[in-house]
Amino acid sequence: MGGGAVGLWQVVRFLHVTGAVVWVGGQVALSLVVLPLARRLLAAEDRDRFAARAGRRFGMLTGAVFLPVQLGTGWAIAWHKGVTWASLGEPGYGRVLAAKLGLFGVVVLAAAMHGWAHAKGRPELARALAVASLVGSLGVVLLATALPAT
Repeated sequence: MGGGAVGLWQVVRFLHVTGAVVWVGGQVALSLVVLPLARRLLAAEDRDRFAARAGRRFGMLTGAVFLPVQLGTGWAIAWHKGVTWASLGEPGYGRVLAAKLGLFGVVVLAAAMHGWAHAKGRPELARALAVASLVGSLGVVLLATALPAT
């Protein structure tokens, strides 16, 4: 398609980028705006209940929307670009994509472990895992910017 028309692959990429924006933006908003305000404005019991509910809701959104959108659109983009298992080891696009996928896996694991640590009453571990997930997510976005557009 020419002349500025939006085609299927632009829509797929838009959905992929929007999913990343929701995930990383949500982490940043919770970490830098919502939870600090809750710590300052709410009593300890209310704050803990609020944080747990916000975390559960964000986790449900992640499982129901974010992960399926990211995995589906990511797979489609890789297929469209002709990515194979072998090409993930090649210099350039393949290795950057492999690094992005690996870091994404670590981020998802850290986020899941954050929920577990919070549920088990281990706030220090939960906070460290939340920070690791946020920093890792920013790394995924950085690696994504190194990939050429589809």
